[in-house]
Amino acid sequence: MNTLLRPVLGLTYRKEPLSSFILTMGLVDAVIGGVGGQPSLLVLGTLTVGIAIVIRWKLNQPYHLQSPQTPPKGYLPPSPTLEPLPVLTHEQRQKRRKR
Repeated sequence: MNTLLRPVLGLTYRKEPLSSFILTMGLVDAVIGGVGGQPSLLVLGTLTVGIAIVIRWKLNQPYHLQSPQTPPKGYLPPSPTLEPLPVLTHEQRQKRRKR
């Protein structure tokens, strides 16, 4: 039993340490409250386990980005002519680099 349980718990704790800690804390409280006859501790532990399950569920949900409804407008007006940029010669490139 211990050899089967140990890798599963180790993987779970490495993957989500916060929710696993809260889950363990809630389970311990619930067991102590149930065995010791303390209903308030049992309820507290049960609520803590529920919160840990909700946290784990929320962390495992895929994250979807909302796309904008309207496409963004361009800031520059469309150019009347689609002329290519002039080709720089080697001398012009050297002059620009020296500036």
